[in-house]
Amino acid sequence: MIYVIFMPFRYLEELSSADAAFEASGSTLEEVFRDSAVATFEVMADTKTVKPLLIHEIMLENEAVDGLLIDWLSELVFLKDSESLLFSVFDVNIKKNDVYMLKGVAKGDKIDREKHNLRSDVKAVTYHLLEVKKTGDKWVARVVLDI
Repeated sequence: MIYVIFMPFRYLEELSSADAAFEASGSTLEEVFRDSAVATFEVMADTKTVKPLLIHEIMLENEAVDGLLIDWLSELVFLKDSESLLFSVFDVNIKKNDVYMLKGVAKGDKIDREKHNLRSDVKAVTYHLLEVKKTGDKWVARVVLDI
């Protein structure tokens, strides 16, 4: 079993050879969502090469926390596809009343092959092996990306 470690998330190479999988953990749900976004964009590019010049605000609601994570990451991938954007900085605030409500900010820049160290293109966020859970005082998410 081989893990490539990038804190605060790790890629899970053994889960799927045709996809990219990662596990993110944190003391808060916001940390897990933020780090899941970073892990998703690290699959696509070296995020250190992406300057936070453009800002997108995102508001989402979902009854299930795992569904909210899928919605969050899918919206970011949609923005990458529809507006040719890469993101490198994320701020997330999550509240739970009747449903989970997310207010997020993603900062990045237009894709530029000359400036950005590009990797694999993420086509979609999948429900395959998706997991978001709280164990003790720690939140953990497992996500598989279709590349």
